[in-house]
Amino acid sequence: MAVPAITALPALFELLHVLWFQVPTNVLGGELRCCCRDPLTGFYRDGYCRTGPGDLGLHTVCAQMTNEFLEFSYSRGNDLVTPQPGFPGLKEGDRWCLCVTRWHEALEAGVAPPVDLQATHASALEFVTLEELQAHALT
Repeated sequence: MAVPAITALPALFELLHVLWFQVPTNVLGGELRCCCRDPLTGFYRDGYCRTGPGDLGLHTVCAQMTNEFLEFSYSRGNDLVTPQPGFPGLKEGDRWCLCVTRWHEALEAGVAPPVDLQATHASALEFVTLEELQAHALT
């Protein structure tokens, strides 16, 4: 009977890894992929649209910037274009972890930027639907 227990160990270790380290998942149910490292994005500035207790803005949507969205964000008081210390400023084509509520606001205004579904954190689905994200998925 020891053999079946030994063959089950890899699956058990994988489960424990997920539970202990809480490997983040994307909106498609897979492992969260890197959004961008140049410019370095994410609440934790590690390239991933991960979130945690300190992330009040919920920076969970990996989006590719468009001029329309950057102008919209600026009009809402969030200047993502002007360089600041530790922030290079964004331009059209850059990828960035957006606050899910800002992305939803842009969706309602008709200027939602395209989204990388594999790099968008699953918790975004608490605020937007998968269908809304898929309709704006990068191709």
